[in-house]
Amino acid sequence: MQGLIQRVSCAKVEVDGEVIGEIKTGLVLLLGVEKEDTQAHVAKLLHKVTNYRVFTDNDGKMNLSLKDIAGELLVVSQFTLAADTRKGMRPSFSSAAVPEHANALYELFVQQARELGLKVATGQFAADMQVTLCNDGPVTFNLAV
Repeated sequence: MQGLIQRVSCAKVEVDGEVIGEIKTGLVLLLGVEKEDTQAHVAKLLHKVTNYRVFTDNDGKMNLSLKDIAGELLVVSQFTLAADTRKGMRPSFSSAAVPEHANALYELFVQQARELGLKVATGQFAADMQVTLCNDGPVTFNLAV
């Protein structure tokens, strides 16, 4: 399971011209699910996303987490994170989970994030989405579990 997080001052996701998810200060998580991923991977990645210290403290150091700042989370499914790009000029998606498995883990991630009390917005699984964000920093990290 992979999560690409971006620290943002605002973000939104649209489907067919309609905003379906929007956040203010927080993180955008592009979530990629692979074949071998399980509920345990969901728990590990959720812990990492919510506790990873990417927000600045009063001294200007990245010392605060999403939980520390009571930030918001926009979760967008992105199967292309599972791509193998090491050979050739076309990505291979052979390690990506089948849609049913990926969607189940995506939905579980969102549910568990909400149970933590976070404000969580989402994209739409397997939809053609337009994601707009203001990357603060820019700060972007690839989290793998």
